[in-house]
Amino acid sequence: MEHNKLEAITNLFEGKEIRSVWDSEKEDYYFSVVDVISVLTESPRPRKYWNALKTKLDNEGSQLSSKLGQLKLKSQKDGKSYLTDVLDTKGILRLIESVPSPKAEPFKVWLANLGSERIDEVFDPEIAINRAVNYYRRLGYSDEWIKKRLNGIVDRFKLTDIWKDGGIEKPVEYAMLTNEIYKGWSGMKASEYKAYKGIRKESLRDNMTDIEVILTDLGEVATRDIATSEHPQGFNENMKVAARGGQVANDARISYEQATKKSAISNKNALNYQYKDEIEKIENK
Repeated sequence: MEHNKLEAITNLFEGKEIRSVWDSEKEDYYFSVVDVISVLTESPRPRKYWNALKTKLDNEGSQLSSKLGQLKLKSQKDGKSYLTDVLDTKGILRLIESVPSPKAEPFKVWLANLGSERIDEVFDPEIAINRAVNYYRRLGYSDEWIKKRLNGIVDRFKLTDIWKDGGIEKPVEYAMLTNEIYKGWSGMKASEYKAYKGIRKESLRDNMTDIEVILTDLGEVATRDIATSEHPQGFNENMKVAARGGQVANDARISYEQATKKSAISNKNALNYQYKDEIEKIENK
């Protein structure tokens, strides 16, 4: 079955087409603002409606306009590509909250429910854990797999704690260190690995084979243990340690492939769907 895996959003658009582009580096979608306005308001002139709403939001001090980008999207009328205002997922949800339309109400209810759930989880974190376990069960993962997955999450925190002690603070630095481990044994950073497996916002680890999970764990544990022993400080020193941790996993990969005569890296995923559209290149980075 082919579909876009944006059910949480697209179902609320009643099946109407909303042009979107996937950015594999930022791991987020960018949606056509005019398309969303058209569906929610049923205005015969959605561009004019959007321009008026944008002015109103600016006058009210909204920062939504600062989040706007422009991408070349193919017109539904003549098939040509034109620069079009776009917002990422967070921005488009914020826009929907600002549209005074009955058709926007399902979105607002959905967002309110999400917010209520997250507040409940602040008071009782077990709710979040139960939600995750039940979600994995619905996807068909075994209880044994789920236990290993939760342990893997805890182990990941042990690594990021070590990095934090080594002076790593920025999210982009954590991402780059993780990519260094991945590249060390797989030759791909996380976004490239995801593209190879045909996934986007889904968790890479959730879509790995047993040997891929083992190699990932080995690379991270080796990085953690080396850092615990040598106490690297700063981004550059930690990058060198991450590369060494990735190399440990790569040595194990080589041994595995020599013994089994098959690749440790698979393009298979755990999904029961495919994305319709090929990943489009974003021209205006």
